[in-house]
Amino acid sequence: MCRVLKIHCSVIYNRLKQPLSARAIENERLLKLIREFYIASGATYGSPWIYRDLSEAGETCSVHRVAKIMRRSRLRVQIGYQRRYIKNGKPSRIAYNIWERNLAPASPNTAWVSDITYVRTYEGFLYLATVIDLYSLRVVGWSMDKNIDKHLVINALLMAVY
Repeated sequence: MCRVLKIHCSVIYNRLKQPLSARAIENERLLKLIREFYIASGATYGSPWIYRDLSEAGETCSVHRVAKIMRRSRLRVQIGYQRRYIKNGKPSRIAYNIWERNLAPASPNTAWVSDITYVRTYEGFLYLATVIDLYSLRVVGWSMDKNIDKHLVINALLMAVY
């Protein structure tokens, strides 16, 4: 087999005695330290910050080595929030403007307006739909959901009606 592979027999015997190289053993030791610093940071530190932590702890290695070890063990930085993609539906029909900028109705519950806004939270975005009475300028219905769709506005409108 050594002749076919064109290597010396001592290479195979050395590999049997010590299966991992000194570099691989050192990388495993560094990986344990890197994981500790990674978890302590809440998975927000990348290789430059982990390298600084390792340097403060007295370890000697390069930023590129830390990056390579993190890449091989799939330790990635968690930045920001995940973007949720929403499928576009059919275009809605535009209602005729019967108020024509006359936003001061004579009696309550004759004119309502609605708006949707979002609130950024740790888990993502929270969408809020409100229905406001133009006479009293008070919120008469509202609805919150993690998805922005027609049900969000319909629930707010149903709350205003009831």
